[in-house]
Amino acid sequence: MAWCPLPEIPYRSLDISRIISALKPDVIIEIGIRYGGSALYFASLLDLVGHRRVISSDIETRQDWPQHPRVTYICGSSVSPEVVQQLATRLDSTAGRMVVLDSDHRKAHVDEELKIYSRFVTPGQYLIVEDTAINGHPASAGFRPGPFASVATFLCDRDDFVVDKTREK
Repeated sequence: MAWCPLPEIPYRSLDISRIISALKPDVIIEIGIRYGGSALYFASLLDLVGHRRVISSDIETRQDWPQHPRVTYICGSSVSPEVVQQLATRLDSTAGRMVVLDSDHRKAHVDEELKIYSRFVTPGQYLIVEDTAINGHPASAGFRPGPFASVATFLCDRDDFVVDKTREK
């Protein structure tokens, strides 16, 4: 890869509720569940815009994940072929798909997720990488290379994704 200057990546929050309301994705693919709050939040937002669904994946299963009729949970590593296959079989080829990456924040892992999950994003939808603010951008300076560095590399190598500064809060 040739040298590429760091793109201007927003480190402020995105207004995900407005993005979902405006774009009305048919499917939100969420990678990294933790306690399930985001999956429930996304499903609640989708309740407001009509028949849509959330597919969430995490490396471990929790019995206390919130239940909602729009949410499907998949357990396993987000970069494993089995999880990717389980996800792919649940997707309609015509559905508008948004992806939110929020699992392991180490650069190598985010790099792999971007390579895998960028193909699931449909034109006009978003690929959102959470926590680009860590590793000194501007928070947690001692973290280690993480999401920000991954997004910077990804954007240098691709011309089919761009930063949308109009969605920053």
